[in-house]
Amino acid sequence: MSVRQETALAASMTKPAAGPGALAPRPARRRTRLTGSDPLLAWLFVAPLIVIAVLFLVVPIFMAAWVSVSDWSGRGSPLSSEVNFVGLDNYAAFFEPGLAQRDLTTSIRNTLYFVLFVVPLQTILALGLALVLNSRRLRAKSFFRTAYYFPSVTSSVAIAVVFLFMFSASGPVNAILSAVGVEGPNWFADARGVFHIIAGAFGVEGTPAWAEVDLGGISLWAWLAGPSVAMCSIIALVVWVSAGGYMLIFLASLQGMDEEVNEAAVVDGATTWQRIRHVTIPQLRPTTALVVTLGLIGTWQVFDQVYIMSQGNPGKTTLTPAYLSYTTSFGSFQWGQGTAISFLLFALIVVLTIIQRTLTRDRSDSPRALRRQGRAAR
Repeated sequence: MSVRQETALAASMTKPAAGPGALAPRPARRRTRLTGSDPLLAWLFVAPLIVIAVLFLVVPIFMAAWVSVSDWSGRGSPLSSEVNFVGLDNYAAFFEPGLAQRDLTTSIRNTLYFVLFVVPLQTILALGLALVLNSRRLRAKSFFRTAYYFPSVTSSVAIAVVFLFMFSASGPVNAILSAVGVEGPNWFADARGVFHIIAGAFGVEGTPAWAEVDLGGISLWAWLAGPSVAMCSIIALVVWVSAGGYMLIFLASLQGMDEEVNEAAVVDGATTWQRIRHVTIPQLRPTTALVVTLGLIGTWQVFDQVYIMSQGNPGKTTLTPAYLSYTTSFGSFQWGQGTAISFLLFALIVVLTIIQRTLTRDRSDSPRALRRQGRAAR
């Protein structure tokens, strides 16, 4: 027997046996570990985001709200004792006859036409591209998906510069129009509204007597002008840029649909257009509502393209509330009024979004419809 084995045998013989009166061994201390369901772990991960959101989102919002009701001159801190509370004076300037009211009304009119053209066009284009990419017959889907989405992640400054060249007086767009016998306009210098141009083609010249009614500082005839020729070029840019991003939303929804429904429609003899109209589009109603809501919010906040391409010109026909807020604050140094425009725009977006969501909501899922279905079942 080796020395090591003898030592182990001796230790085992001298170890006392555990009798009835022997003390039980102390249990090992249990270590607490954070699991995926532990609230503390969740708060640890969320805490940095909460701190960042409070510092860079919540605090600036409250400071901007204070600036909108104060006489801050842009110098020093807006929270200093030299800044006075003026109440709603900065807001009241936009509801009294004057330049401030006229500019705000003009910007709202321009943006209203911008939204009415951009949101439907980009939604239809995005849906069409998604349907094409979802087709089984299409090859190189990855290439086309990347090509369509690429404008959405490209610098807005670079794209705006390209469109400035394309829509210049001697640019490619006017060259194509001249090739088919149409004399293209000087896009970014033409302040005429497209509806006024159409009316002029039918012999309507000047402002009719019935359209001289003043609405918010501008006449009814100015409200009916439609988007200017310069605004049409910005509309084309935004539709082309934004359609790719919304296309991916539609494509994800299409790829999550049950193919058995389409196959049943094919067995019943439905054509491609009938399947799209009566099967695919109804199933895309929630996705369409989401795309329209995002488009509505984004178009009312348009700023980059206007700042780079037109800066509100010609004749303030491309002026938007976001750009007006910028020029009022940093151009005219009326910080209170500029911030007030931002909050008025926020309130307008909230109201229009609620209206849009109410109109596009699925009535079959409403509580009233569910109660009617329950009574019918009984």
